Amino acid sequence: VQLVESGGGLVQAGGSLRLSCAASGRTFDMYAMGWFRQAPGKGREFVAAIPWSANSQYYADSVKGRFTISIDGAKRTVHLQMNSLNPDDTAVYYCALNVRGITTTLEHLYDYWGQGTQVTVAS
Repeated sequence: VQLVESGGGLVQAGGSLRLSCAASGRTFDMYAMGWFRQAPGKGREFVAAIPWSANSQYYADSVKGRFTISIDGAKRTVHLQMNSLNPDDTAVYYCALNVRGITTTLEHLYDYWGQGTQVTVAS
């Protein structure tokens, strides 16, 4: 399984970016996808997650109301719409795949990871 993120870049505070992550390789009947991020000098933290059915979404408190996660099951692509960005959102953003259909905030329960995409928010 390969996960490839895209859409990162440099944006001014208050701006928006849309990240995408496409999964390829083996297919799974049930799965969940998540986004995590790692800021310089900090550990990786949960951002958002969504199951293949898209019947629920989970967000970290720090992004709730600003970020929206969505999924295109047919294309096995997950998106993260990020609005009202601020410098604290600067990080490498990683997408992750859980192949057992577990939608979780826990990093260790994800089975596959992308390489990450840099998001930099200038003040």
